[in-house]
Amino acid sequence: MKIVIATAVYHPQINGVAVFSHNLAVGLTGRGNEVMVICPSQTGHSYTRTVDGVKTVYLKSVDVKVYPDQIHAVPERKKMFGKKLPKLFYRKGFRVSVFPALEVRKVLDEFQPDVVHVQVSDPIGLSVVSYARKRGIPVVTTEHNQPEVLTESLKMPGVMKKGANLVLNAYFRNRQSKSDFVTMPTEQAIRNLLEKHPINVPVAAVSNGVDLSRFKPGKPASVIYQKYGILQGIPTVLYVGRVDPEKKVGLVIEAFKKARMKLPKIQMVVVGDGVDRTRLETKYKEVEGLKFLGRVVSDDLYELYKTGSVFATASEIETQGIVLIEAAASGLPLIAVNKGAVSEVCRTGENGFLCQPGDVDEIAEAMVKLLSDESLRQKYAKKSLEIAHEHDFGQTLDRFTNIYNRVLNHNIQ
Repeated sequence: MKIVIATAVYHPQINGVAVFSHNLAVGLTGRGNEVMVICPSQTGHSYTRTVDGVKTVYLKSVDVKVYPDQIHAVPERKKMFGKKLPKLFYRKGFRVSVFPALEVRKVLDEFQPDVVHVQVSDPIGLSVVSYARKRGIPVVTTEHNQPEVLTESLKMPGVMKKGANLVLNAYFRNRQSKSDFVTMPTEQAIRNLLEKHPINVPVAAVSNGVDLSRFKPGKPASVIYQKYGILQGIPTVLYVGRVDPEKKVGLVIEAFKKARMKLPKIQMVVVGDGVDRTRLETKYKEVEGLKFLGRVVSDDLYELYKTGSVFATASEIETQGIVLIEAAASGLPLIAVNKGAVSEVCRTGENGFLCQPGDVDEIAEAMVKLLSDESLRQKYAKKSLEIAHEHDFGQTLDRFTNIYNRVLNHNIQ
């Protein structure tokens, strides 16, 4: 098949949509399909490159400096009179294609896709859907976001936030209704968005999946401990992901502090970068056993997962959580909060603990239980591996290939 993947974020950006879109494009190409990715340029100018065997078209874009690009390290905040100033603008900001319709038409006229797969409701995604609808090309949409995910970090009164969620919910449903097939990463995500207001379009849960050949349990190479300054042989709480306010990494650190009162010989490792990293490093610089590694994108990441004894997150905005699957595939027990759709990966009493959102004491208690009980960790680690196998990326590719064939053959019942 000739498949177009349209997305607002793409490799090497670090977030769930970018990682999934890249994995999907590479995986489909590896199965003999001709794939083209359309995404915003990271230079501002349009250009085309082959990235990991995939033709990738970068459209003209503008720099939105109020948010970092997720590619370059977030710079340190400047100081004045010894105090760090708030970071309001970023030299390398998030890039957005504002008016891509003409470029989209040109590249799609040349490529002549059989099916288009849209990841985000940005101008690129909307332009691709408009093009496809006019020419009878099947449209598959994956909804990665929920309204609450987008409004979570906005500082507005609850009534206004509720209204914004209702508007976004209606917008998402309207966008999905223009598709031939809609997928979301989990059944819970589907219930959250469509239970009260179903759409007249086939909808299915398809996991984002992970490449299980890359994430495996076991002991990391000793050089990893030396390279990143991690203490060897110490029970370790691990977090991997963006270090942005909505991820609530600070709550996990607070829980770690409490857990350390009962288990003084433990450590916590934070892998990732974001707008909140500098603030957290400053706030918790006196916390013993806490280490920030920054952004790691090399193969070292697979080894760093193995340094953890447990994986912990307090994020309330996950529609699935790729890092949770990666941690499970690495044989780690999980600690997460009972919000969003993470319950399909983190299961209390099976492979970890689902805590109440924002409950630092409960998260700390879960850390203590797991870090002080090796047999429990082993039991949960075994179950994590079983759950991870439900999200093997090979199965994800199978599902999407089947969906593409169904919409092409108009067999969407």
